Parts: sequence; C-alpha cells; structure tokens
Amino acid sequence: MIQGSGRCHYHPDRAGLGVCVECRRVICRECTTQFEGINRCATCLQRRLQAMEGPAARSDWSAGHVLLALVGVALVWGGIFLAAHVVS
Repeated sequence: MIQGSGRCHYHPDRAGLGVCVECRRVICRECTTQFEGINRCATCLQRRLQAMEGPAARSDWSAGHVLLALVGVALVWGGIFLAAHVVS
C-alpha cells in the first residue's frame, strides 16, 4: 500500500513525483534517485549501497586472537616434535 496522500514524505509542502520501490513512500523530484533504473528515496538508496558493499573488513587483533594463534602454533610444533620422536 502506498503511504501518504500524493505529497512527498520528506517534503510535505511538495507534490509527489513517484513512489520509492523499496519503502513505497511518495517522493518529490528532489528526493527521487534512479539506481539500477529504479526510483528509490535517499534512505533506501543508502541501505541498498551499504548492502552491496558488504561487511567491513576486520583487521584488528585482540588478545584472544593472539592467544588462539599461539595455541595453534604450539599444537603444530608439538605434533611435529611427537612425530619426529615416534619415527626415530
């Protein structure tokens, strides 16, 4: 169902030009942005662009990550050491 009464959702003093395909709000010429050939309001366009970017890359190392890496290295070296003694 289309929200509003033919007036722009963001600018109630202006007549609506179209409807955002995402939120179904009536929007004026200034608020209408075509992306991928479809009218969207600024809020929905920002959400769409963020979804396309994906999650932000994580590059932080916490104490837990460091501890987990050290345990992993210790397990690998322990396995190598154990295998060397079993073979000899």
